[in-house]
Amino acid sequence: MDLLNSGLNILVILIGFGLLIFVHELGHFLAAKWAGIRTEGFSIGFGPPICSWRKGIGFRFGSTYEDVRRRTGRLPGALSEDELSEAGLGETEYALRWLPLGGFVRMLGQDDVNPAATSSNQRSFNQRPIGKRMVVISAGVVMNMIFAGVLFLVAFTIGVRFESPIIGQVDPGSPAATAVPENGVALGVDAVGLLPGDRVLDIDGKTISTFGDLQIETAMGRPDVDLHFTVQREGVSEPLQFTMRPRTEPVSGLMGIGIMPASSTRLLPVDEFPLLPSYLDRIGLGGQGIEPGMTLSTVDGEPVWNYEAYSQLSESSNGAGLMTTWVVVPEDDVRGTGRTVTVELEPVPQWQKLRYPGATPSTLVGFEDGLLGLVPLVQLTTISADSPNNGLLEPGDIVLRFGSHQAPRMQTFRQAIVDHGAGSVSMTVLRDGKRLDVVAKITETGIFNPRPLMGVTPSYAWNEPLLAQPMHSVASSGDGEDAPMLVSTPVASLGLLGASRILSIDGVDVSTWRDIWQAMHKAAGRSASSMTMVVMQPTPGQALRTVEIPLDAAWSSDLSMLGWNPSLPFFLFEHLYVLKHADGNPFKAMVMGLQETASFAVLTYLTIDRLFRGTVKVEHLQGPVGIVHIGSKVADRGFSYLLFFLGLISVNLAVINFLPLPIVDGGLFLYLIYESIKGRPPSIGFQNGAAIVGLLLIATAFVVTFYNDIARIVG
Repeated sequence: MDLLNSGLNILVILIGFGLLIFVHELGHFLAAKWAGIRTEGFSIGFGPPICSWRKGIGFRFGSTYEDVRRRTGRLPGALSEDELSEAGLGETEYALRWLPLGGFVRMLGQDDVNPAATSSNQRSFNQRPIGKRMVVISAGVVMNMIFAGVLFLVAFTIGVRFESPIIGQVDPGSPAATAVPENGVALGVDAVGLLPGDRVLDIDGKTISTFGDLQIETAMGRPDVDLHFTVQREGVSEPLQFTMRPRTEPVSGLMGIGIMPASSTRLLPVDEFPLLPSYLDRIGLGGQGIEPGMTLSTVDGEPVWNYEAYSQLSESSNGAGLMTTWVVVPEDDVRGTGRTVTVELEPVPQWQKLRYPGATPSTLVGFEDGLLGLVPLVQLTTISADSPNNGLLEPGDIVLRFGSHQAPRMQTFRQAIVDHGAGSVSMTVLRDGKRLDVVAKITETGIFNPRPLMGVTPSYAWNEPLLAQPMHSVASSGDGEDAPMLVSTPVASLGLLGASRILSIDGVDVSTWRDIWQAMHKAAGRSASSMTMVVMQPTPGQALRTVEIPLDAAWSSDLSMLGWNPSLPFFLFEHLYVLKHADGNPFKAMVMGLQETASFAVLTYLTIDRLFRGTVKVEHLQGPVGIVHIGSKVADRGFSYLLFFLGLISVNLAVINFLPLPIVDGGLFLYLIYESIKGRPPSIGFQNGAAIVGLLLIATAFVVTFYNDIARIVG
């Protein structure tokens, strides 16, 4: 069913993309008819025709040219208007061609690829007045802009959902986390940085109404130039003012300030996260009636409207369980309208981020969750349906050995899969308390950048107090990228073995990592200089060993600052949306449509500018395949968002077509300006050279964007 839906979405986008091309070429065609230019062909797509239609011939598979030849003895281009009329034939062939990557209107005396193809016929393009030719050349762009405005008008009349400009997660050390509110003292605000729940009102005076607006403004910022943010914070009487300089984001590669959009309290539907039901079952919530699509309504009796509110209540819980109420909106409830479920959610501890020596602030996977250099073993959370290890590995398996790696940490496990590559690998897992040796399979996926995969989702085995290989040193959290400082962990010299089981800390028995966290947190709270830990080593006879873990002021302070997190991570919830609509006012919808059209036109030019400045890179550009791929996902967001997306593409098509480059409309328009000044067109030699350059530019852009698109999809 997912494949069927994806196929239908792609078909919808292809039809929409074809419609945009049709509108563009229709503009040229209607203007050519108005200007009295003989139009010999109107085609959507390039290459051989799939089918065509001509007055007097009718519909044909392939071209109508041979039908004309059989009837008149000559091809259509060799016949005069009078001869065509006498034969009852139309001058224009309307065709659909095999490559749906553009389109064209074939006008007598005008050929983008062959500038010498002029004609002395009074109805030819080159014989018409320059003003009329300018109208014909620009008509396609004008039609795309008008059509975009219409699409935006309809979309905003219906209403379009966008991510709200409310701050969710803030990356530590990012510009958003370190900015100081300039008017904070006057407003009694001493917190540094943006906080979850803050709403961005404007950037450099430009109103921000969606999270997309926020991302665009930061991504399009000029290099090394500060941006000024106006932010509304709940409980503060006036907006706060921040100044931030965007940085290059490690994931997207674009300029940003290190923020994520806020999440709502509604769990993702199963079609967006198919593994959510099994996840809920694994943590015990599925059996209590919690299902995908349900909405968290209250936490300990307090209404919550976004994930950040739930997160803050979890942080202030001191680890105590939170009674939560979940509801089902009527249209989603197949079991009974307004069904309500009450369950207790237990917050989870925050863990120290133990950074590897080679990790930098831009490293995506460069740390382990743990305490004082102690790290849990890896547990397999899910086995995907298409995994080569289905029936061999099971959810809940704990990895004791992977190849030659004994008790691997998370980073070691992930890297070992990459290093091993496709093939078989021996493993030892702990399943239901028993050791089990298996031979697992690794396959490779991706064409341009093959990636070894096992089809499993690894996580930390928090419910078993077992140790992965301890970390003897970590990178200081304040490191620069060029000169990392290594810090020894408190357990570095203790000689602890991987797969050891922690039995007690300071005389308190522990059975989970939560127990370990509480015992260590307690020791740090009383400023203890050390703590006693008893472990069972994975040696013959499973000998017990007692060790003293030294605890200096720095490590003790770091431990004592750890708090509590929500038991359900933010990525399980839908984003918080805002609805942009015209409130049933067609005039307002028209104004909104015009504003969006103008805004995206400027944005396209800014993107080109930032491409030359280096803040936007070639690999960020999308080609036709990428547009279709993104559009197939957009189609799932509803009809109004699909219209909005097509409007955006229509604006981009117009702007790109009117750039002052050979072959495209903008370059041809420049030739007409030159002709109006000089009284003659540029030389045929110059136009031929420019046409070759233009074709090379277009071919290069197509190859690069096509490569980018395919690499994103299958790499």
